[in-house]
Amino acid sequence: MNHTAPEFTWQITDSFGLTFNLSTVMMLIISAAVVFLIAVIGTRKLALKPTGMQNFMEWIMDFVKGIIQSNMDWKTGGRFHVLGITLIMFIAVSNLLGLPFAIAIDGELWWKSPTADPTVTMTLAAMILVLTHYYGIKLRGTSHYTGTFFSPMKFMFPLKLIEEFANTLTLGLRLYGNIYAGEVLLGLIATLGASSVLGFVGAIVPGMAWQGFSIFIGFIQAFIFTMLTMVYMSHKVSEDH
Repeated sequence: MNHTAPEFTWQITDSFGLTFNLSTVMMLIISAAVVFLIAVIGTRKLALKPTGMQNFMEWIMDFVKGIIQSNMDWKTGGRFHVLGITLIMFIAVSNLLGLPFAIAIDGELWWKSPTADPTVTMTLAAMILVLTHYYGIKLRGTSHYTGTFFSPMKFMFPLKLIEEFANTLTLGLRLYGNIYAGEVLLGLIATLGASSVLGFVGAIVPGMAWQGFSIFIGFIQAFIFTMLTMVYMSHKVSEDH
């Protein structure tokens, strides 16, 4: 369980450098590649009567469309359709990658879920924060949008800033906490199974049960992240918020 992260430091100057977690970088690339392959296979041979992967992709599109329409009108929210599809697929794949197994080489953990890294989840949350402000300004105008931070009273401005910070923090940490905790528990069960024959027998049922539950949590957290993204977006771009 006490694995370290494989890191590479890019020393820009004598006093400043950037440290990269090579495992996280690799797993993000793998997640992106898996999502890309699913999208390519699902849209390669389009037919009027969808089957197989095309059917799956159309279901994902309809599912995300339903999420958007539950928060804002489609005329406004349709522009976020691709964003929602990308988020829910990328996060779901990222959540599930580390569940079947973990790979450690010389004490360094290489294979894991990238969303078990708080840097990844907080970066995703910060990206959503930036996008909501960008589209809020783009669709409602700078003066009108900035005015919402002082509505209904001017003293609301500090509270609105706290709300923005809290939304971003909870959006990122919720995803990280659920995925990281799941992998830690699976690691503990695996350690128990490797301790002895009796431990192996005793770990089979809990391991299988937690694997199934973790898969469920992985999909649920992808849905929650996407849903909250559309909720926050609707608050910025819709006139009735």
